[in-house]
Amino acid sequence: MLETWSEKYIKDKLFILFQTLKVALKTVETRFFFLKLEVSGGPALAAALAMFKILRSFSSGFTRTARTETDAFCFVALRLYSARRTCNRRNLFARISPLGSPELSVVPILDQWIQEGRMIKDFELRRIVRDLRNCRRYGQALEVSEWMRSKGLFSFTTRDFAVQLDLIGRVQGLDSAEKYFSSVSNQEEMGKLYGALLNCYVREGLVDKALSHMQKMKEMGFASSPLCYNDIMCLYLNTGQVDKVPNVLSEMKENGVLPDNYSYRICISSYGARSDLIGMLKVLKEMESQTHISMDWTTYSMVANFFIKAGMHEKAMSYLRKCEDKVNQDALGFNHLISLYTSLGCKDEVMRLWALQKKCKKQVNRDYITMLGCLVKLEFLEEAEKLVKEWVSSCECYDFRVPNVLLIGYSKRGLIERAEKMLQNIISDGRIPPPNSWGIIAAGYLEKQNLEKAFKCMKEAVAVQEQNKGWRPKPSVLSSILRWLSENGRYEELKEFLSSLKTVPSMDGKLSNAFDELLETLKNNDETTADALKESQPCLAQLD
Repeated sequence: MLETWSEKYIKDKLFILFQTLKVALKTVETRFFFLKLEVSGGPALAAALAMFKILRSFSSGFTRTARTETDAFCFVALRLYSARRTCNRRNLFARISPLGSPELSVVPILDQWIQEGRMIKDFELRRIVRDLRNCRRYGQALEVSEWMRSKGLFSFTTRDFAVQLDLIGRVQGLDSAEKYFSSVSNQEEMGKLYGALLNCYVREGLVDKALSHMQKMKEMGFASSPLCYNDIMCLYLNTGQVDKVPNVLSEMKENGVLPDNYSYRICISSYGARSDLIGMLKVLKEMESQTHISMDWTTYSMVANFFIKAGMHEKAMSYLRKCEDKVNQDALGFNHLISLYTSLGCKDEVMRLWALQKKCKKQVNRDYITMLGCLVKLEFLEEAEKLVKEWVSSCECYDFRVPNVLLIGYSKRGLIERAEKMLQNIISDGRIPPPNSWGIIAAGYLEKQNLEKAFKCMKEAVAVQEQNKGWRPKPSVLSSILRWLSENGRYEELKEFLSSLKTVPSMDGKLSNAFDELLETLKNNDETTADALKESQPCLAQLD
């Protein structure tokens, strides 16, 4: 009977079990696990294994009946999980995913996976490469691609070569990409490799090289897809030659290449960038008439945005309505709509769409960041405060980027005391803010010319730098504080503060050198305060 349980049945039972026990559990671990299950859509049996481990650790707090039912159900699920021994991409990617730092190699993880006798398919490795590229972890994606090719255990297609070429261009530079292209130029279906190299030229903004390469592709019959034409249109768009984009679209059609959604969107952007709204609508009408094109919310939101920039709000509203018709349950689409209605100052529409989005999906931190930013922009700070409280009560993972939106809103409106009180309340709840949060408060106090408080907040920021190792304090804030300390003769505090700033790993090299020079000046000066101040001014000037 056990083997007849489907994954859907297991997941349904997990849901019932979770709902029954979550009041008793009240643990972040369990709630976070179930959210992860919902988001990832992972195998329910694997989820049962995870829940089994969690529930066992808390089962002593259950009633005997609850404990018995919990153990029995999870034991069955665990047996099913073990029997099936499901090995899938997510297991390997789960090992690779935490290695977020680009300095960390993924090769040992791949080697270990093989040493453990685990199977892996070439399509699984391709998915991992794709996912790493989507996360902009290009170095690690290149490692996986090179490992896949070097082992000789997997088929390495022309498409794989093309992806590897693109990654080499991103990680090692254009020269390496060109050398790689020459070394693999005997592959079949060379069009993909030519297209990958064209993309490298476009990314670097090399107009002449890109056009010359495109001409070769045409001569060899490799320019038969919209992708290469889209690359050239992007090149013109990114280099400010927007008037040339429509000509490329016309050339596509003349050469029998059907434009895709992206082709039309690039052309629409080129007209919008020139404020040629008539030309923009002409292209949009042509796009809508194409039977092979499926209209999406992205295109209509783009058109609406250009009308907003032109001050034609009624026109913008009509295309926002078309955009909404195409959004369905796309979270990103809702966020775009909310942002665009905010630009129009339409609070009612913003609140309506937020409520509609809630019905369609569970909001994640990104959605709250968007909505808070819109409320702050509309200056509805009371509503923003309520939204932060709502988020705190429902969030599974506390992300300081969410409350930071409101901290910035307070700071920009001169309500810096209110911002600091909010941050202190967060700290009172047992959370350690990242340095960014303290930096926001410091900048706010600087705006109000309260250098004493700004200095105090910056010291707090440096003290918690471990919470965000990529944090870079604003040079303008540092310059003002250091100058204020110097002008007030607070040299010991100045030295201590400079020494602490030297421990910030992401500090800009120019700033770091200026700090060294200033510290050396202060250490070597044994004369009067006035002389020390005079000597330190050239160093301080470097920070401005």
